[in-house]
Amino acid sequence: MVAGWIEQVTGSFEDKRRWKQYQARKRALPAGYRTALDGLERYLMYAGAIAKGDVLVQMLDDLADFVEQAAADGTPIRDIVGDDPVEFAETFIANYADGQWVSKERKRLNDTIDRAEAESSGDPSASGSGSGS
Repeated sequence: MVAGWIEQVTGSFEDKRRWKQYQARKRALPAGYRTALDGLERYLMYAGAIAKGDVLVQMLDDLADFVEQAAADGTPIRDIVGDDPVEFAETFIANYADGQWVSKERKRLNDTIDRAEAESSGDPSASGSGSGS
């Protein structure tokens, strides 16, 4: 019971454990791959806007898997990210859109516009739900 309350305040213990494992995996990479992963991680943290800890850790785990495999195969870093690392990162982020805070806001906007359309058409069931979903 206490652990559940603490996790509500501090976040999931499992996510913290997975984060530490990810950091250890990153430290074990050869220098160039580690530097590339650091850069990708920083970009994903800022541009990804992932609000769910479990989704963030899964995204980074998947990226670490990808980079570890490339390092093991001796794949050059540019062959991993291509000529445009930002495009690579944006494409990668797109696979985790359900964890982005903006996904909730996109749904809220769609729901609000649906409600506004119903209200303007005279649908009595559309009113009374308050402002903003």
